[in-house]
Amino acid sequence: MKKIYFILPISLALLLLFGFEMDDKDKNTQKAGKKMQEMVVGISKYARKFNPDFIVIPQNGSELAFQNVDPDKPLCNEYMNAIDGIAIEELFLDEKGKADKYRINNLKKLPKDKKVIVSEFVKDKNEEENIIKLNQEAGFVPFIRTADNYHYHTIPEKILNENSNDVNKLKDVQNFLYLINADDFDTKKELIDKVADTNFDLILIDLYYLSFPYTKADLEKLKVKKNGGKRLVICYLNVGAAENWRSYWQPNWKKGNPKWLKKNYKGYDNEIYVEFWEPTWQKMMFGNDDSYMKKIINAGFDGVFLDNVEAYYALYN
Repeated sequence: MKKIYFILPISLALLLLFGFEMDDKDKNTQKAGKKMQEMVVGISKYARKFNPDFIVIPQNGSELAFQNVDPDKPLCNEYMNAIDGIAIEELFLDEKGKADKYRINNLKKLPKDKKVIVSEFVKDKNEEENIIKLNQEAGFVPFIRTADNYHYHTIPEKILNENSNDVNKLKDVQNFLYLINADDFDTKKELIDKVADTNFDLILIDLYYLSFPYTKADLEKLKVKKNGGKRLVICYLNVGAAENWRSYWQPNWKKGNPKWLKKNYKGYDNEIYVEFWEPTWQKMMFGNDDSYMKKIINAGFDGVFLDNVEAYYALYN
C-alpha cells in the first residue's frame, strides 16, 4: 500500500506540471499572436502614411482576425481595419487531402469586403475543378498550384475568370498570379515581359528579381494587363521568418545568434522563425527609410503580402 500512495502523489504532480506547461504554451502563443496583430497594424499604418490606398494582405494566421487570437471571440477591429483581405494556403485540400473546416469557418466570419485569396496545392489534376468550385462557392479566389509549380516559379496558362476590367482594389480581384520565385527566368526583363503578356488581375512578386530590385518603370509595365486593363502588383514580404539570402542576413547568423533567430523552419532549411517583436527585426521590416517596407513603397507597389504571420503559433508549437 505504501508503494501505491507513494506513486499517486508523483503521478498527480506530473499531471499538474504538464497541465501548467500546456497553459504556459497557450499563454505564450496568445501573447505572441497579439504582438503579431500589433505588427501588422504597425506596418499598415506606416505604409498608409505614404499611400492611403496601400493594400495589406497577411497570409495564413486566420485567428489573428479575432480578439485574443480566438475565433470564438468577436473580430479584432483594429486588425481588420489594417488589412484588405487574407491569403490562405491549402484550404480545401490540406496536407491530409481534406478540407480544413476550422480555417474555412474562421474565414466565413470575416466581413464581406475582406477578400480571401487561396493558394491550393493540387497533386491530382482531376481534383482541380472541384477545388476551384469549392473556393468560388465560398466566395474565395483560388490560385491552383501543381507539383511542377510547388515553389511558385511558373506562370500557369489557365486564368480563372479572365477579364478586361480595371482592378484598383483587392475586392475587385477575380484571379491572381503567385510568382515569388524567379529561378525559371533568365533575366528580369524576361520575367517582366512574360508577366505583362498575361491578364491576371493581381500579380504577387518579390521586391527583387534575384538581387536586382524592381523599379517604378518595371512596375508600371506590370500594372497593365495584356488586354489593357489595370491590375494590382503586390510585393511579398516574409515578416515571421528570416531568410538567409536576404540583404539583411549577416554571415555569422544562425539559430540563436542573434538570440531572436528562434526556431528552425521545418521544410525550409534557409529560413528561421524569428521573435518578430524584437526591435531589431521590426526596424528591418518597417518604420524607417532603410526598412523593407520603405523600399516596397518607394518602388511603387500597390501593396504588401505578409507571409508567415502565423509565426506567432509556430514559435511555441
